[in-house]
Amino acid sequence: MTREQPREKAQEIDAQQQDEQPGTESEMGPHAEFIRENYRGSAKLEGKAAIVTGGDSGIGRAAALHFAREGADVAVIYLDEHEDAEETAERIEAEGGESLLLSGDVRDSAFCRAATEEVVDTFDGIDVLVNNAAQQVVQTDLTEISDEQWEETFATNIHGYFYLTRAVLPYLDDGNTIINTTSINAFVGSGRLVDYSSTKGAIAAFTRSLSQQVASEGIRVNQVAPGPIWTPLIPATIGQADPDAVAEFGTDVPMGRPGQPSELGPAYVYLACEDSSYMSGQTIHLNGGTVLNG
Repeated sequence: MTREQPREKAQEIDAQQQDEQPGTESEMGPHAEFIRENYRGSAKLEGKAAIVTGGDSGIGRAAALHFAREGADVAVIYLDEHEDAEETAERIEAEGGESLLLSGDVRDSAFCRAATEEVVDTFDGIDVLVNNAAQQVVQTDLTEISDEQWEETFATNIHGYFYLTRAVLPYLDDGNTIINTTSINAFVGSGRLVDYSSTKGAIAAFTRSLSQQVASEGIRVNQVAPGPIWTPLIPATIGQADPDAVAEFGTDVPMGRPGQPSELGPAYVYLACEDSSYMSGQTIHLNGGTVLNG
């Protein structure tokens, strides 16, 4: 007899906003879920060392906790959300993994080099890189996007991926992996996030191109394309423009709700471990049922 799995219920989200990006978990209502209690690790990443950018909260924290439950040590790169980062580190260690917190700006190539060296010194190598840190600013009129906003969005969302990947790549070997977080907006666009969507399209091209360059070395490069996921970035961006819009966040996808970070974490595990050994240059779409063309 097949046991039916319960359908996820939509969580009620209040109208809210946060003043600064990328936002903090402690100010969210309700709090996000990062890993399900019934997620069972099976040593898929035993003895591995991973770097996760933006790992203090949201999707990055979910990836880090799933990696730790699968046996990995995790270095978390974050900007300056120290309280969230400390909680992530505590939760990594509660899962049995070793944690390393590195506060800095991925827009700075020197920081990316220094962070990479510290991870190698601490964990004696790197097996998995997750490029995930991002920023977005809601702007519905292209002519109102300033030079500064355009440049900062690209600096964080794609330059940072390039700088850190370039620093980490010499330490990667056969069987190691790079996982980039792109977005559904790379494939469908967004009228209120033109600059953000453009960077996510650049990430998709970066993933596909790099995957071809390093395939002969046995290094795999893939990406996850989330739809609407409940993270601090939402009240800090959408909420900043319109707090009431946060209460409706994610209701326009077929499943009628935003996703939880916990629903993405297993995808990062799959792409990081040997289970995906014949997969590179590809995208896992986790978007609440939105069907994409092409």
